[in-house]
Amino acid sequence: MEATPILDVRSVVESIDGNNNSSPVYQVESLCMRCYENGTTRFLLTLIPHFRKILLSAFECPHCGERNNEVQFAGEIQPRGSRYHVEFSSGDQKMLNRQVVKSETATIKIPQLEFEIPPEAQRGSLSTVEGILLRASNELQALQEERKKVDPQTAEAIDQFILKLKECAAGNSSFTFILDDPAGNSFVENPFAPSQDPALSIEFYERTREQQALLGYLVGPPQASEVSTGAALNSNAGPHGSVGAVAGRRAIAQSNSAEFAEAICRYTAPEEVMTFPSTCGACAVSCETRMFVTNIPYFQEVIIMASTCDACGYRNSELKAGGAIPTKGKKVSVIVKDIRDLGRDVIKSDTASVIIPEIDLELESGTLGGAVTTVEGLVTKISEALERVHGFTFGDSLEEGEKEKWQDFRARLVKLLSLEEPWTLIMDDALANSFIAPACDDIKDDQQLTIEEYERSWEQNEELGLNDMDTSSADATYNSINSS
Repeated sequence: MEATPILDVRSVVESIDGNNNSSPVYQVESLCMRCYENGTTRFLLTLIPHFRKILLSAFECPHCGERNNEVQFAGEIQPRGSRYHVEFSSGDQKMLNRQVVKSETATIKIPQLEFEIPPEAQRGSLSTVEGILLRASNELQALQEERKKVDPQTAEAIDQFILKLKECAAGNSSFTFILDDPAGNSFVENPFAPSQDPALSIEFYERTREQQALLGYLVGPPQASEVSTGAALNSNAGPHGSVGAVAGRRAIAQSNSAEFAEAICRYTAPEEVMTFPSTCGACAVSCETRMFVTNIPYFQEVIIMASTCDACGYRNSELKAGGAIPTKGKKVSVIVKDIRDLGRDVIKSDTASVIIPEIDLELESGTLGGAVTTVEGLVTKISEALERVHGFTFGDSLEEGEKEKWQDFRARLVKLLSLEEPWTLIMDDALANSFIAPACDDIKDDQQLTIEEYERSWEQNEELGLNDMDTSSADATYNSINSS
């Protein structure tokens, strides 16, 4: 099998981060799995610019020449899984140079070829789309001579498949590249960053119990109520995008910081708090959850829940929408002119998109997840998220023109907070679960704040899982109870 060549683990780091030359390289003696002699493995902990910490390892055997490299993540598992969809057109060879970070828990799929690379087939790697496809074709080709002797028919079919895979790698065929990572630590480069990439879509999702267990979380057996509820939800309807039919009950935001409590407790009194027993999601020890219901002025009723585990120290805060799913979507916009506007409270749900037209910024729903913050805090979160997600932005492999483009955009984003010129913040939420606080007691007197309701399109309802939602049985039961 042809191994991926690497001369020095330092050279890999320098190719993505020209400024990180001070990190020490650790060297250990390791067993070569090809010749069973001792070789050398070099380790380097580094930070990919605007992505996250990774551990690079490179093995080299002086006896047989075996070489390989691997990427492992030194940071935390992300709160939600991520799924990247990239549509490649025939003849678009340049787009195949997109950088790809594949973690050890990620799966790669090409539906048109019915091709899948499971997590165990390719370990964590730092490559490009073209490099991943060529590596897969080389690994399939490695044992073809032996297959032809044992099963010529299967070997011939694999030869035909390898040709199709190489056609995709050469840019001669249209295909869809899907990178699905339950840990949320994989990444596909957007070459148009910070602008939106028409070929790339990112979906964030809640992990299943099986995926939680795969990542090493402690997962107990499902309760009977969970099984029956899941069966009822899945019996008549399939998945509907990243939000699903339970979108109306999904958390608007999750946070562990005091900022969350400080922002929300302005609207409620502490004596309204209720306490009930629950189980810690980290260590499965019994703990307490505090909950209270409050009505945010000019917004809606919300349910606030907070849990603290004395055994392991795990803390979690959650804000959920109360009441029924709104019949209309809502677009909220505010003109930011002074420092008072930067301090406006903001609730951004995970179904809301964020638009700042002055700098041509548009973030699709789900990009930042949910957030309870201020206008200033939201802009800061956007800046941090763009720097983290759009990795390789300042790497040596990036063209100078693209680097200057990104630096200019980041400067314009940060400049918004200096308030040199008025700018507009727009949040478009199909479920109307987002909110910007007025700057005065009566919202009608706030001339800078605009709230617009609109009818959701069929496509929006389909993505939210509302087109197939049937509540007739529940309505009949509710009406019979009330009538009796």
